[in-house]
Amino acid sequence: MKFTAQALVAFISCIFLGQAFALEKIEMAEYMVPSDTSGISLYVRNKHLAGKKKFSAEKTLLYVHGSTYPSETAFDLSLDGTSWMEYLAARGYDVWLVDLRGYGKSTRPAEMDQPADQNPPIVRTEVAVKDVSSAVDYILKKRNISKINLLGWSWGTTIMGKYTTENNEKVSKLVLYAPQWLRQGGAPLTDKGGQLGAYRVASVADAKNRWLTGVPENAKEALIPAGWFEKWAAATFETDPWGKTQNPKKLRAPNGTVQDAREFWSAGKPVYDPKDIRVPVMLVHAEWDADLPSYMMYEYFTKLENAPYKIMLQISEGTHSIIMEKNRMLMFSGVQEFLDNPFKPEK
Repeated sequence: MKFTAQALVAFISCIFLGQAFALEKIEMAEYMVPSDTSGISLYVRNKHLAGKKKFSAEKTLLYVHGSTYPSETAFDLSLDGTSWMEYLAARGYDVWLVDLRGYGKSTRPAEMDQPADQNPPIVRTEVAVKDVSSAVDYILKKRNISKINLLGWSWGTTIMGKYTTENNEKVSKLVLYAPQWLRQGGAPLTDKGGQLGAYRVASVADAKNRWLTGVPENAKEALIPAGWFEKWAAATFETDPWGKTQNPKKLRAPNGTVQDAREFWSAGKPVYDPKDIRVPVMLVHAEWDADLPSYMMYEYFTKLENAPYKIMLQISEGTHSIIMEKNRMLMFSGVQEFLDNPFKPEK
């Protein structure tokens, strides 16, 4: 399905109405949600318009991050006066984010307090799906609703996609930003080769180099507005209790997703089957994404055989981290149109 002229007009309207929506007061609440009996608690953040008391499945959304960095420093990082979380909240949505175990403010497994090489990779996808399930059930019960919209980025698309195949009845719509699928060659940028320990350690320099991989040299300077990368890096590398004490600062990330890539995505074996997704799906991607290239989105799109309808949005001049780049509003407004649209295929 392609966007109509009417939809494109809606895109533009969303962008220019952004300042007016930003004037609305937004409330934030934070929770620690138990995920299982092992003492793991998940950090969950919520934002919605001040005074809002009535919530619906159609306007409730949960976001989950990718394989290296937590949710709040991307989805709720205020850049030029707003974050994607606030953008949605200002438009009447009850918006949530969750940090998986080992990330952000959530509990870090005991293996992360030991040398990495003393344990195998932790937080595999099946564990992450359990964490998302705990967050979803918490939200559904708290808001007294039966369904929710899901939004995942990168590895988060695998988590949300797999969760949906097992829980279609709890999902209204599914948004997959930079969808992960079978790799046609090479290794993920997060995989440096060699034996994998429980976690890996990233630096700010590593983050910047990964971010700009695949970007034409003449486009690098203008891609990220001035100060945005520095603001993201400062917030993100502050989330690791150990890493923020290092000089320069470091950040630990569980290696479960890297092990999954080796055993499944790079070995031609999907972690789940998209044909088991039976809700409307939107795939979002940027042309310079070197982490999860465009061919993955195109191939994944063909596998969504049983979605009531499906949409692709490919954005120019953007990377895996377009959420924090100059063209981010094209993604924000495009996803907003998909979420807002009550479209149903004609019979």
